[in-house]
Amino acid sequence: QVQLVESGGGLVQTGGSLTLSCATSGRLFTVYVVGWFRQAPGKERELVAAIRRGGSTIYADSVKARFTISKDTAKDTVHLQMNSLKPEDTAVYYCAAQDFGTMQYDYWGQGTQVTVSS
Repeated sequence: QVQLVESGGGLVQTGGSLTLSCATSGRLFTVYVVGWFRQAPGKERELVAAIRRGGSTIYADSVKARFTISKDTAKDTVHLQMNSLKPEDTAVYYCAAQDFGTMQYDYWGQGTQVTVSS
């Protein structure tokens, strides 16, 4: 099992910045990718950014050049730095881990709310 705990959400004005953190623990050797997802009311959950074990990253087009995903290997923590925030970034943000064996996001955090006011 892998446990994930998000932190860092909150209320910010348009153009502001927030950093989300995902603390991981458990059988981390089974994890291939850690991703950040978000879900806004009435919308489907979408992948925002992900970082593979080797360090390569992927981003949704809507956040490229504004969001940066990184990992602190010493602290087993993945961060999502969000800059130039827009009202449409408002959502619950979830951290998830993809298992090597299943190649599915089998493990999820509880989510953290991000609200961007206009």
